Amino acid sequence: MRELRYNPLTGQWVMVSAVRRERPWRPRDYCPFCPGGEETGYGWEVLILPNRFPMLSFDAPKPETPGFYRRARAIGQCSVIVETPEHGLRDLDGLSQEQMVRVVELWKNVTAELKKNPGVAYLAIFRNKGEEIGVSLTHPHGQLYALPFIPLKARLKLENSRNYYNRHGECLFCRVLREELKGERLIYENGSFVIFMPFFAGWPFEIHIYPKRHVQWLTQLEGNEVEDLAEAIRVATGTLNEVLGRDMPYSMMVFQAPFKGSYGFYHLHIEFYPILRDNGKIKYAAGIEMGTWEFTYDGVPEENAERLREACKKALERLGARGRCSEALE
Repeated sequence: MRELRYNPLTGQWVMVSAVRRERPWRPRDYCPFCPGGEETGYGWEVLILPNRFPMLSFDAPKPETPGFYRRARAIGQCSVIVETPEHGLRDLDGLSQEQMVRVVELWKNVTAELKKNPGVAYLAIFRNKGEEIGVSLTHPHGQLYALPFIPLKARLKLENSRNYYNRHGECLFCRVLREELKGERLIYENGSFVIFMPFFAGWPFEIHIYPKRHVQWLTQLEGNEVEDLAEAIRVATGTLNEVLGRDMPYSMMVFQAPFKGSYGFYHLHIEFYPILRDNGKIKYAAGIEMGTWEFTYDGVPEENAERLREACKKALERLGARGRCSEALE
């Protein structure tokens, strides 16, 4: 079975796929993403592969829709982005700048390709890292879901940014960026991108990456912007891995505008959700978060931003990256 089921209470589609039960969990005797495998072959630096256990497929069957509840075809694409041939790298900060540029270029190219597909409404490029997150394969990789609908979180951001633009005549994300550039939660910036902990952070070490230029899709990046984004991602992951002196488990999401319609009021951005609140202490999304979708923050965001700034300096020195880490406000 593979289908979409509509939740009329929240306006969300739930992706249902029986094949997901068959996916392997951290196999010890082989890695399907290493060079020389059945799907991978040799001679590549970054690779996109079909997910063997997809939630979505362009040949998904049409479900029956009797009764009150709505079902729909699970149309779309689920792919794995293998970011390096090297199995043992711990995170994206282990990639060279050149290799990270290749990853961003792949994101950009696949965005351009899928934008042409009339069956795709929204592209979610994301990354999970760490056993605590539930990553089933340890080889460095990200994923993409080409969705036939716009997911709820993206819809809320679109609605709020559209409303703000209609009231104030400017991009809401550009305004957020101006506020964060004042420095209290600013972590790092280079020529084209800024890393900061948002004023409204929900996760203890949550960080966002915004382009300084107002763009909606990765396909609009030009000049040095691809290199600057690659560097910002290396610094972001390096900072997260330094702040507690251990690998940080996290989820990452690239937010672009939907593919259908006009969204000049929207702004490309990337969000990281690290799940540790301290060394050995997980920030669980428990009762209040799961039940209401409203987050609690244990601590003070500005204090954790200062910890991230100090970690950024260590990451920058280790990576030899350009740009600069922000200094604490006096």
